[in-house]
Amino acid sequence: MRPALKRTRLTPHAALLPMALTAIVAYLGAAAWTLVISLTGSRTFPSGRFIGLAQYGRLFDNERWMLSLHNLAVYGVLFVLACLVIGFLLAVFIDQRVRGEGVFRTIFLYPYAMSFVATGLVWQWLLTPGDGLDGVVRGLGLPGFTFDWIVRQDLVIYTVVIATVWQASGLVMALMLAGLRGVDPDIWKAARLDGIPPWRVYTRIVLPMLWPTIATLLLLLSTAVVKLYDAVVAMTNGGPGTASEVPTKFIMDHLFLRSNVGLASAGAVVLLVPVLALLAPYAYARARKEAA
Repeated sequence: MRPALKRTRLTPHAALLPMALTAIVAYLGAAAWTLVISLTGSRTFPSGRFIGLAQYGRLFDNERWMLSLHNLAVYGVLFVLACLVIGFLLAVFIDQRVRGEGVFRTIFLYPYAMSFVATGLVWQWLLTPGDGLDGVVRGLGLPGFTFDWIVRQDLVIYTVVIATVWQASGLVMALMLAGLRGVDPDIWKAARLDGIPPWRVYTRIVLPMLWPTIATLLLLLSTAVVKLYDAVVAMTNGGPGTASEVPTKFIMDHLFLRSNVGLASAGAVVLLVPVLALLAPYAYARARKEAA
C-alpha cells in the first residue's frame, strides 16, 4: 500500500481517537469506578473496604430514596406523555402552513434554549401563592383565587411537570414537524378524495410513519427524566420537606452534604440501569438497520 493512501485511510481514525479516548476513560472509566465504590464502605473519601451489596440494601431501606423513585416514576410518565401530546399538536398546528410560521416556531422552541435553572426560578415565582399567577388572577377580579400546588406535599411534583413540559415541548414540536414535512403530500390528496377525516389520517397513517422520530423522542425524554435535577433544585429544592425529592438530588446530597460516597455511588449505579435499558434496544435496532 502506498504511504499517501495509507495516511488517507488512517486520518479519519486519528481524528476520532480523542473522542474515543474520552468515551473510554471519562465515561466507561467513571462508570466502572462508581460501581467499584458502590461495593465499598466509603464515606467522606473512597475506601477500599469491600462490603458487597450492603450499600444497595441500605439504599432501598431508605425512605427518602424510595420516595424519590416514586416521584420520578410519576414525573416520568406525565412528562413524557404530555411532551409527546403537546409537541405533536403544536407540530400539527404549524404544519397547516399558518401565517407567521417562523415566529410560532421560534416562540415554541425558545423555552428549550433556556437552562433548567432559569426555567425553575421563573416557574417558582409564577406558582408561589400570592405572587405571579395568583396576583394576575386576583387582579382580574377573583380575590379568592389560589393556586398553591408548589407548597402542597401531595401536588408539588406536578408543578415540576408543568415547568419542564413547558420547556421541552418545543423540542418535540421541532422534531415532529420535521417528520410531518416528510409525509408524502399524495397521502393527503388520496385521503381527501376518499373523504377520510384528518384526525383518522393522523392516527392511522401519519403517526405510524413517524415511529422512528417518536422512538428518538422517547429516548431523549426518558434520559431527561432520569437526569432531572436542576429544575427541582431551582423550584422547590426537594420540598416542601422531601415531597419533591428525586434520585439525582438524593445522590448529590449524600455525595457532597452527607459525606456518604458509597451510598451516593450505589444510587448512581441504580440510575444507570434504566439508561442502559433504554439505550440497549436502540443501539441494537440501529446496528441491525446498518447491517441490513
